[in-house]
Amino acid sequence: MNPHLARLHQVASQPSRRIIGLMSGTSLDGLDVALCRLSGHGPGTRLELEQFRTVPYDDDTRARIRTVFAREQVSLEYLTLLHPWLGRLHADAVLDCLREWQIRPDEIDLIASHGQTVYHAPQHQHRRLEFPQNATLQLGDGDHVAVGTGIITLSDFRQKHVAAGGEGAPLAAYGDFLLLSSPDEERLLLNLGGIANFTYLPRAGGDAHTAFSTDTGPGNTLLDATVRIFRPGLQYDEGGRLAADGQVHQGLLSALLGHDFFVAPLPKTTGPELFSPDYLADAQERSGTLTLGLEDTLATLAEFSAMSVARAVEAAFAERLAPTAVYTSGGGAHNPVLMAALKRHLPHASFAPTDALGVPGDAKEAILFAVLANEAVAGQPVAIGAGRQRVPAVSLGKISLPG
Repeated sequence: MNPHLARLHQVASQPSRRIIGLMSGTSLDGLDVALCRLSGHGPGTRLELEQFRTVPYDDDTRARIRTVFAREQVSLEYLTLLHPWLGRLHADAVLDCLREWQIRPDEIDLIASHGQTVYHAPQHQHRRLEFPQNATLQLGDGDHVAVGTGIITLSDFRQKHVAAGGEGAPLAAYGDFLLLSSPDEERLLLNLGGIANFTYLPRAGGDAHTAFSTDTGPGNTLLDATVRIFRPGLQYDEGGRLAADGQVHQGLLSALLGHDFFVAPLPKTTGPELFSPDYLADAQERSGTLTLGLEDTLATLAEFSAMSVARAVEAAFAERLAPTAVYTSGGGAHNPVLMAALKRHLPHASFAPTDALGVPGDAKEAILFAVLANEAVAGQPVAIGAGRQRVPAVSLGKISLPG
C-alpha cells in the first residue's frame, strides 16, 4: 500500500485527529489558520481549538488576487500561475504558524484548505443557457499545500457540493449543525463576512430536516470596496467610524434593494461578482446620488446589509416566529453601525457572538473546514434539511498526498 494511503487510513481510525483548517475570505485580509483537535464524527463530533492565528496578506498578495478576483475577463496565464503560487503561500503560512507554536509538521494529521474564492457563479446569477450548472472557483492548489508542508491535505471543498446539485455555498450548515446545535434553543448563526449568510438550527434532537443555510446578500464586501476606492490607504472602515458619521440616504437604499436577488426564494447564494462597485455605481446613478459623500454612502451600505439580512430572516420564517437566539461571526460582527442596524431590524432577536458557544467568531470558518475534513476521512455523509433547502449528503474535499 502507498505509505501515504496507509497514513490516511491510520488517521481515519484514530480516536482523535489534529487538523489545521485554512480559510481566506473575500475581504482578503489574510489567511485564518486554526489548529483543531477533533474526536468522533457526525453528531458526536467534539472539537478543541488548540491554536488560532490570522496570517495577514501584504499589499502585493492582495493586489495579485484582485487581478482576477470577481472579474469576468482575466489573463488565463495569470490565473494559471496564481493557483500554485497561492498554494505555496498557504503552505509557507502553515509552516510559519507551526514554528511559532513549536509544533512539528509530523504532529499534524491533516490540513483542510478552503483556498481563495475568485469567482462564484450559481446558475441563477450567470444565466448562461449553454451552462446549466452552478459553478465556483477557488485558487490555492492542494497539491502544493501538501508537498510544501509534508501533510496530507484536503482542499476544493465546494466542488462536490456543486456536483451534487448545490451552489457550492454556503457550506456553514455542515459544521454549524454538527458543532453548534443545542437541545435547549433554536439558533440562527449569522456570519457577516464579505457576503452575509445564516444557518438555521432547530433544537438538537428535533427535526433535522428543517435545518438550512442561505446567503442573504452583501455583508462587508461593498463597505470595504467603497472605503478602498475613496481612501486608498485603508482596507476597511475600522470600528464603523466613518459610517457612524453618515446618514442613511433613503433613495440610494431603495435602489440598492431593488435587485431580483432579494425576492428570489431561499436558499440562495451570491458573491462580489454581483455586489461589486459597479452595482453601487448603478444604484447611485438611478437614485441621483453619484456625488454622495463617503460617510453617507457607508451608512447607507451598512443599512443595506442589515436590511437584506432581516428580509431573508423574515422570508425564511414567514409563517412563524424566527428564533430569537442569534449568534454572530465574521468581520461585520465588529462593525457597531452594522450591528446596531441589525438590532433595529430584528428587534425580537438576542445577539451574541459565537464565542459564547465556545467557537471564536474570527476562527469559525477555518474551524468549519477542519470539521469537513474530519467528516470526509472519519465520518459518514450527513444530509441536512429537506426539499429545496436540503444540504446534500456528500463527503467534501479532494485529497492531496505529500508525495
